[in-house]
Amino acid sequence: MSDVRLHLRDVGKAYREWGSEWRRFASWFGLHPKPESEDWVLRHVSFEVRAGEAIGIVGQNGAGKSTLLKIVTGTLRPSEGVVATAGSIAAILELGMGFNPDLTGRENVLHSAMLMGHAHDKVLAAMPDIESFAEIGEYFDHPVRTYSSGMQVRVAFAVATAFRPDVLIVDEALSVGDAYFQHKSFDRIRQFQQQGTALLLVSHDAAAIQSLCSRAILLERGKVLRDGKPQDVMDYYNALIAERENSQLREDEHESGRTMVVSGTGEASVQSVTLHDRNGALVEHVNVGDEVELRFAVRIHKDIPRLVLGYMIKDRLGQSIFGTNTHHTEQALEAPRAGQAIEYRARFVASLGPGSYSVSTALVSTETHLVNNYEWRDLALVFTVSNFDKPYFIGSTWMPPHIELVDA
Repeated sequence: MSDVRLHLRDVGKAYREWGSEWRRFASWFGLHPKPESEDWVLRHVSFEVRAGEAIGIVGQNGAGKSTLLKIVTGTLRPSEGVVATAGSIAAILELGMGFNPDLTGRENVLHSAMLMGHAHDKVLAAMPDIESFAEIGEYFDHPVRTYSSGMQVRVAFAVATAFRPDVLIVDEALSVGDAYFQHKSFDRIRQFQQQGTALLLVSHDAAAIQSLCSRAILLERGKVLRDGKPQDVMDYYNALIAERENSQLREDEHESGRTMVVSGTGEASVQSVTLHDRNGALVEHVNVGDEVELRFAVRIHKDIPRLVLGYMIKDRLGQSIFGTNTHHTEQALEAPRAGQAIEYRARFVASLGPGSYSVSTALVSTETHLVNNYEWRDLALVFTVSNFDKPYFIGSTWMPPHIELVDA
């Protein structure tokens, strides 16, 4: 038996203006009259999601993400293509979607769960668990109009996941919740994945995409622009966001086999990034807790008003470990001139867990790359941390404790 839970083939959605009701009526019967106007918001989208697989959907506003999810859940019909699902689907697409503000949380849970196809008795039996998971106390029996956005998210997520679905779809809603509930929700999602639930996650949170998903799909103007490893897709997406008029975006092959994305307007560039030990020797492998130094060789190609160097250290999943820039350290360079060469040296203790890490760089004019993005470079350097002489530990950070045993 196939383990495919969701299958899309050449899916598209167009909004059409027919000019007359007669033309619209004729289109219902496959007569294919020509519409006066046609706006495709989604086109040629194809992918599969298997049991236990998680796919992140990313893209700028207007890319077609919401339209895609509505088609998958069946609330919107595609204009072309095939959508096939196997099993039950639970979705949290919009904050408090489907909730009646005048009904209590408990009443909305009963109403929403029954609309999802669950029997009345089954929902009543699960109600204590739903109430417990939502953790909103006495507000569970208050009208939803009195809820904060975070409380609405708690109830919506609790009812959507009260019964394990075959496909779970989560839009940006979880970003509204507090940190505690986000951790709690992601733990439940991971448990569902282990039991075979397929996940579609729409989020601008790179950490969520990279920690939960094995694939990511980048939508741009209704089409699939990238489909691949989450870190590679998010790197390209970040470069796309940073891209400005007259800027360039290119992809190079890193020696590790991964795709290195470089974007920017080109007034300044990073010529090299190297890692050195405490004695200045060039290294690629370091020990947990070693003192090391990153060196950034930068060249100015055109006169610019201000230069800020930023860098980010990421783990192998692309999650940010540490980042800073010379704006925050109050070391921005004012009015550098064309032809000028600058070397930055960042010395620190590599309090990192064993594994592979990468360094991304940004040359900008302020604390953000959204103003003047001279150059954004992912995978500028890759290095490895090993544990040669420390007690065994798990994680991406070396935080050795002093543990005391105290008699009770």
